[in-house]
Formats: sequence, C-alpha cells, structure tokens
Amino acid sequence: MKNKIISFILTSFIFVGIGVWMDYQNALKKPALVDRTVYIEIEKGDSLDRIIDKLLAQDLSIKPFWFKVITVQELALKKLKTGEYELTSGLTIPKILQLFIQGKTKQHAITFPEGWSFKDMRREIEKNPNLEHTLKNEDFESVMTKITGSEMANKKPEGLFFPDTYFFEKHTSDVSLLQRAYDKMQRVMQQEWLAKTEGLPFKNSYEALILASIVEKETAAVVERPVIAGVFIRRLEKKMLLQTDPTVIYGMGESYQGDIKSRDLTAPTPYNTYVISGLPPTPIAMPGREALNAVLHPDKGNSLYFVARGDGTHVFSETLKDHTKAVDSFQRNKK
Repeated sequence: MKNKIISFILTSFIFVGIGVWMDYQNALKKPALVDRTVYIEIEKGDSLDRIIDKLLAQDLSIKPFWFKVITVQELALKKLKTGEYELTSGLTIPKILQLFIQGKTKQHAITFPEGWSFKDMRREIEKNPNLEHTLKNEDFESVMTKITGSEMANKKPEGLFFPDTYFFEKHTSDVSLLQRAYDKMQRVMQQEWLAKTEGLPFKNSYEALILASIVEKETAAVVERPVIAGVFIRRLEKKMLLQTDPTVIYGMGESYQGDIKSRDLTAPTPYNTYVISGLPPTPIAMPGREALNAVLHPDKGNSLYFVARGDGTHVFSETLKDHTKAVDSFQRNKK
C-alpha cells in the first residue's frame, strides 16, 4: 500500500512537472500577439510589474509569472531601456525582451522640405506631438543661443538648417532636433564649399548660402538651377541688381497675399533686390544640396535674364531686348 502511495505521488509530480515544462515552453515560443501591432512606452522608473501591466493592457498573450522567469533567465532585469516600442505580430517574450534590452525604440519622422522658411520649420515642429517642446514663445535670438551658443545668438536662423527627413525617438527635444538639422547644414555647406569652382564672387560660404536659398525658391527644376545660379552670379559680377521676386516676397513678410504689385517692387526693404544692390542680408529659405551645388558650380553661359514659362521652366536671355520679348510672349500666352 505504501509503495502504491509513493508511486502515485511520484507519478503526480511527473505529470505536474511535464505540465509546467510544457507551459514554460509555450511561454517561450508562442507569439505574444498575432496579426496586429501595438505600441508600449517604458518610462523612467517603471518596475517589471508595471511593464507587464502595460503589456497586458494591450491584450498581449503573456503570463506574468513566465514573463518574470524569462526576464531573469535573460539577465534582462536591469537592462530594459526606456522609450516607445513597436511590437509587431509574431514576437515572443524573449524577442520582446531583446527589443527592450537593445533599446530598439520606435522611430518617428519629421520632414522639412527644401525651400521652407524657418517659420515653416518651427510650425511643423510645434505641431508634432512626439517631440518635447521647450522653445515655445522663444525668440530667434534665444533659439540660436540654445543651438549654437552665444557666438551665433544674433544670427538670424533663416537658411541655417538642412532640409531633410529626420528620425527621432518619442520625447526628443525640439532643441535636439534643430541641432541635428543645423549641424547637417554646416557639414553639407563645408563639403560643397571646399569643392567649389574658383573665382566666384563670394566673400564666404554664408554668401553662397544666401544665393542658394534664392535659387531654391526660383525653380524646382534641378537641371535649371546651375543656369539660374549662373545668371545671378554674372549679375553680381556686373554690379547689376538681382531683381528676383522671391526676395521681395520674403521682405514683405505677412503682408504678402499671393501676388506682387508694382509698388512692392519699389518698397525699400532689406530684401528687395529690385532696390538693394548685391545679396540680401540673410538667406530667404532652406536650400538643399542641389541648390548649394548649383551656386558653387554655376553654368558658364552668357544669360543675364530669365522669365518663367508657367510650366515650371524658364526662358533665358542674354540681352534686355530678348528678355522683353520673352516676357511679352509669356504674358500673351497667359492671356
């Protein structure tokens, strides 16, 4: 009788053990979610229990006990990194823990297109809910001080940031993002400046940046940018006014309502290149690499004028007489 009892107990332990082992193997290999994606944020100070609660709140198929056991086995308890994570279909508990250990957080994106002004850029930043906003109501001087230090505090931020798509983790600060865009513009500008054509009428790379911003606003046609850059550079060399509408529009600020009137062309602003000689004091937008390259490797033709056809391209002329004909022709076509 005694032997039967012992045998029964041992058999029970074996069955229980097998059941526990199978449950453990299931916890290791079974996907925690199927045919869906969820997001979870591990915040500073979150305990393992808190993390498990967040996973359960997203209806992940996990058992808290086994999640804790596997966490200990993976030596992951003190290695889980904060951040927002994207958990996709098919992930098991070990794979989820590996994401948390490696800090493979979800990356958000923000895009600043070529030709945008700093105001456009700042509006895009302010409306992004995934960034930490620290610059609200800060003036340009304060923004530049935080990004570049006191030596650039009085520098207007226009054109000093590189247009691109930037990826970032949730809660990245707006200052950090702007710093990246600023640093990238400095790198790209230096690369292009060092490879420039000799004999250009620029005292420094900042002047090239100013003209590149004008070329960026004048045309979206990549093939035309070196030609337009060549026109502007020849006009600078001949001491001719640049007479470019985008600078007038920039100088008008909020008063610009979609068209330029004749009185706007004679209004004295620092950016009205129908009035001022040479370049305006700052860039008027963010130029991309192509515009920078065009200004530093301009076309070597003889054109001094151009007028828009209305289809995104331009007619170029060497003389004012030919330019006037092109303008008249375009105006007739418009009518």
